[in-house]
Amino acid sequence: MNIQRLLVLTIFALLSFSSSADFRTVMEVHEVELVYLTLPASVNGTLTFSDCNECEQTSIRATVGTRYAVNGRNVSLADFRRAVAGITNRSQQIIDVFHDLESDTVIAVEVKL
Repeated sequence: MNIQRLLVLTIFALLSFSSSADFRTVMEVHEVELVYLTLPASVNGTLTFSDCNECEQTSIRATVGTRYAVNGRNVSLADFRRAVAGITNRSQQIIDVFHDLESDTVIAVEVKL
């Protein structure tokens, strides 16, 4: 009986240590209206966006490793540009920009049409 009690207390103690861990944000996801997004000119370029017309712009470096996805399917930057070029109501289309804070680069850009 004492062994079971000791085991339970040990488990609770271990769980309490893990719950007091220091958490830090490593990535942010920005939901951007297409009208406020400028895609990089090349795979090693800069992606620029803002939250509104009067808001300050944010620029993040895109790299060869940046992933572009349309409807969950990975595509090239050129194919991504073609996919969003035909969108007529650009203020209604949301683009997800995944920003790695440590490297300050764009990890992925995704759209669901």
